[in-house]
Amino acid sequence: MKIIVTGASGLLGRAVVQQFKQAGHEVVGTALSRADKAGLVKLDLTDNQAVEAFIKEQKPNVVVHCAAERRPDVAEKDHEGTLKLNVQVPRTLATLCKAENAMLVYISTDYVFDGTSPPYQVDDKPNPLNFYGKSKLGGEEAVREVDPQAVILRVPVLYGETEYNGESAVNILLDALKDQSNTTDMDNVGLRYPTNVKDIARVINDMAVKRVEQGDSKISGTFHFSGEELYTKYTMCEVFAKILNVPIGHLRPQNEISSSAATSRPKDAHLSNARLTEVGIDTTQVPFEQWWTTYLSA
Repeated sequence: MKIIVTGASGLLGRAVVQQFKQAGHEVVGTALSRADKAGLVKLDLTDNQAVEAFIKEQKPNVVVHCAAERRPDVAEKDHEGTLKLNVQVPRTLATLCKAENAMLVYISTDYVFDGTSPPYQVDDKPNPLNFYGKSKLGGEEAVREVDPQAVILRVPVLYGETEYNGESAVNILLDALKDQSNTTDMDNVGLRYPTNVKDIARVINDMAVKRVEQGDSKISGTFHFSGEELYTKYTMCEVFAKILNVPIGHLRPQNEISSSAATSRPKDAHLSNARLTEVGIDTTQVPFEQWWTTYLSA
């Protein structure tokens, strides 16, 4: 198979490229600001003509669309730029993939849900609380409208091997833990299911093989993949403190959050893996503490 991965310089994109390459497939990764990395093609995804020429030239079997504006605070400040990247680009890619008979995998988020009635099945009604969630839902709707055979894969908060901790809302907690000089409030209310990017990459690879190489038409539409271990940001910090053997007294568990925070982020948007299991995809994942013990000891 030939696979194009957008956002290939990012946390998830790198893992997806690595997974497909290790499985023996031909992979072309695209990036923009970090495209100087070995072997990545510089491509502005908002340039429709350039994207069309690229897809037609490459003739991929699969396009995995990892590129997005993933930061809720940035999305809130730049609606126009966020809609361009999170809605218009997926629509363009879906149109091109359909025309070229390629499988599109669009990465979406648990933030399409309001977090009031988990666990969420793939056909539960979305109700995003913030503009980031609304923009990703808009991307889903654009993809479905153009190419009903496309795969929409919703995932929660991601972690893995970062180039800098800010790439992940999980890894960045290490910075707060290590900065003992400041007392910091740490959210102990929002429930999170951290998911390793290598596990997500494996799932995407398995779905592509099943659909493209084995002709399984059930690999289309919306899927969820999520870790099953429940944490708050504070309890993740407790895990890190235990592994690193450092004090955690400077982090104050925030057991109540302001009403503005409560209305802007879902409290518990746990995604059910049931549909992936139904179509025969392996949803096992590395235990959170085990992975971090290995990673922080390296």
